[in-house]
Amino acid sequence: MKNILVIDDEADIVELVSYNLKKSGLGVDSAYDGESALRKIRDNKYDLILLDLMLPGIQGLELCKIIRSGTDTPLIPIIMLTAKGEELDKVLGLEIGADDYITKPFSTRELIARTKAILRRAEQQSTTLHEEAAETVGIVTIKDMIIDKEKYIVTIGNRQIRLSATEFKLLLYLAERPNKIYNRDHLLNVVWGNDVYVEPRTVDVHIRRLRAKIEKDPDNPKYVKTRRSVGYFVAL
Repeated sequence: MKNILVIDDEADIVELVSYNLKKSGLGVDSAYDGESALRKIRDNKYDLILLDLMLPGIQGLELCKIIRSGTDTPLIPIIMLTAKGEELDKVLGLEIGADDYITKPFSTRELIARTKAILRRAEQQSTTLHEEAAETVGIVTIKDMIIDKEKYIVTIGNRQIRLSATEFKLLLYLAERPNKIYNRDHLLNVVWGNDVYVEPRTVDVHIRRLRAKIEKDPDNPKYVKTRRSVGYFVAL
């Protein structure tokens, strides 16, 4: 059974979401503030986190950063639940590390559908990464960047880079095909899969997140480059 952590300071929201997730065959745990949520995340294993943006104590965006920078938690899928629906908030949430974004008020049917879609995608990505590593065991080297496909580790110089599963798969796909340019639609199909609806802009957000982690100067990238109006590529 997949285990979900619902983090929201509104008890009625937690109760509603938990009830519907349990009806769908999912295990559910809950937290009402950032500090207690962080303790639960460190003490338990969750397959997905539903995270409210506005929380007492540690705010949702800060908690998302902590999860993404943790040793054992960077790959946990995160869906942000928030009353803020402005475009800037959505982009900021995605850039920090959220996998999806649902604004309140929301349809419980949509919430369940998107939760299950993210869980499927995470499982498929994990399976694909293991299969690809088994088929092509080894190291990919781009300049001074080393990608270990068995351990899912990226190293630049003496610095180990923590990437999410999606970021790792995106970088690996481009790095194994250096100097080949791929547009958003192609990358959406090969990295995210065509059974999950993801906006094309999500590719741009993940590329920015990836550059922020691996590039010394993200505005003048050394590894992941852009061919304007065409797509993205890793340069040798």
